[in-house]
Amino acid sequence: MARVLFGTDGIRGVAGKPPLDAHTVYAAGIALGKWAVGIHGNGSEVLIGMDTRESGPGIAGHIAAGLETGGATPRFAGLITTPGVAFLTRSRDFVAGVMISASHNPFEDNGIKVFDHSGFKLPDDLEHALEQDIFALLEDGVTPRESLPPVDEGLDAAYLDYLVGTFPHRLDGVSLVIDCANGAATHLGPELFHRLGATVTPIACSPDGRNINLDCGALHLGGLQKKVLETGAAAGVAFDGDADRCLFVSHSGRIVNGDAMMLLTADSMLSAGHLNDDSGQPTVVATVMSNLGLEIALRDRGVHMLRAPVGDKYVLEEMTRRGAKVGGEQSGHVIFPEFATTGDGMLTALQVLKAVQASGKDLDELTKDLVDFPQILVNVRVNDKRPLEQMPRVQQEIDSAIAGFGGAGRVLVRYSGTEMLARVMVEGPDKDRVESCAHHLAQVLKTELGG
Repeated sequence: MARVLFGTDGIRGVAGKPPLDAHTVYAAGIALGKWAVGIHGNGSEVLIGMDTRESGPGIAGHIAAGLETGGATPRFAGLITTPGVAFLTRSRDFVAGVMISASHNPFEDNGIKVFDHSGFKLPDDLEHALEQDIFALLEDGVTPRESLPPVDEGLDAAYLDYLVGTFPHRLDGVSLVIDCANGAATHLGPELFHRLGATVTPIACSPDGRNINLDCGALHLGGLQKKVLETGAAAGVAFDGDADRCLFVSHSGRIVNGDAMMLLTADSMLSAGHLNDDSGQPTVVATVMSNLGLEIALRDRGVHMLRAPVGDKYVLEEMTRRGAKVGGEQSGHVIFPEFATTGDGMLTALQVLKAVQASGKDLDELTKDLVDFPQILVNVRVNDKRPLEQMPRVQQEIDSAIAGFGGAGRVLVRYSGTEMLARVMVEGPDKDRVESCAHHLAQVLKTELGG
């Protein structure tokens, strides 16, 4: 059964408006508290963390008060990354962890991501059950309360200590530019690389509640490219607002995206004999958005690439089924299940730097044979998300576009799981044809869905 509140990455929307209004958020806290108590009894502890958005403390306060009403005990980590909450939830005695963040979205948006004690995001059926409890509470009527406990000092330090422990060497003499997107990694990111001995130039580390992801971070790499070239740094790393992903910029200013990071870390793991899945086959799990160039480069190395639906949650599910050691998304969510149960931008950066050190090469050399096919992604604002198969004209145009490439390209049309958008992705050997096809399909969707 389809979920209403939960999308591909928790509950997300405009802060202060449904589903992130005070009543719904408070009801979500109660539902989560009752679920936690049902597992471990009264007083079960639930961890709360948040990024730098100005709406974060209010949402966290309503969640915390709801947890108390539901019989659970909230603990507050304060400013921390999403993977930091996942790590602490699974490594400490927390029944669940809640992260208040809208990841790469602008400051007006926010969201609620929930992890169970295993550190994994909640399965779809549990999210659906929580939704039913939330709707029942709202129908009965709830009066929101706000009660945020003080920050539990030391939780973020424990997470940082863990990350340092995953890196086998030092970064002495390595110069890095770190773009923290004015978000959750603002303090932790620079400190991590300082502790490992790197020379760090931090940028976008001055959050004011409204500048998270604003012309900075993993979605806006221009400032990072400029600073890398200015300083002559070995590389630059950009996180998004909640630091569950990262992208690199090489010393030459070239962008190294999630596909490239999966290729070079897979290369390193293949050389070390550590890339085989449970069947004994070297395997990487990507998504339907990863470029054909990655698939070809991996195939040339004898590595099998699987494609999961968009969303690191679904990548991880497929990795768990297969026993794969690395997987992720083109956008920079890369997962290393040996170390984490979710995408972790800071961990990913360390794994990339470890691969660079082991190879003795730089990022440009390590990714020089990754040749991207022309790919275009067009976002179309929509008023509703009618199933595509229920719109004959849309389906006919998609089928025609796919047939037109004759197996030498890809066409993917899907709805965003977090925004009122339809996304059109077209990929193929001829750039002009790719662009023409994508914009034509986008216009068809705009006409049909009235965005």
